[in-house]
Amino acid sequence: MASSGRIPMLDRGQVPPEVAVLYDALLAQRGVVPNMFRTLANVPSLVMGFAAFLKPLLADGALSGWYKELVATRVGFLNDCEYCVKAHTLSARQKGASEEKIAAVTGDLVGAPFTEAEKLGFLCAEKLHASPQGLDDAFYLQLKNQFTDLQIVELVAVASAFQMFSRLIEGLRIPVTPSPAGKQA
Repeated sequence: MASSGRIPMLDRGQVPPEVAVLYDALLAQRGVVPNMFRTLANVPSLVMGFAAFLKPLLADGALSGWYKELVATRVGFLNDCEYCVKAHTLSARQKGASEEKIAAVTGDLVGAPFTEAEKLGFLCAEKLHASPQGLDDAFYLQLKNQFTDLQIVELVAVASAFQMFSRLIEGLRIPVTPSPAGKQA
């Protein structure tokens, strides 16, 4: 049992069969079982619920999966969550985000290689980070001019969820997951 966080991280042999299946799927998809899942596996129903929640949240939908991963990266950056930035940078890369966009997402977005709509989505995440009241009617109208209703729901869901995940990871002091062999984070 590995642990350098506050809660032990469970290895595959220490988890019930349904969680072992999740570990196998994560290993096949990402090349590594993220430490967040290994920590949450202490409560099997919770890790299974989080996995079920994250799958559609970060998959291609009304917004591309790579863009949602970059929104999650931006939120992690805003929350000073190294784990989040590294994990979602890797996932964005695996889903096809360009190296130029990955490098730019944690910096000043002025002049960054994003469309105006993408920049507005990052601004939405920043406004939610500061306060949910930041999504006032005037800003919502800007979103409506660039995004469909489905895209707005996905954008706000991703930005909101990763406020919580950043706090969960930092609160439990979950260590950064090592990059899978041969892949950079």
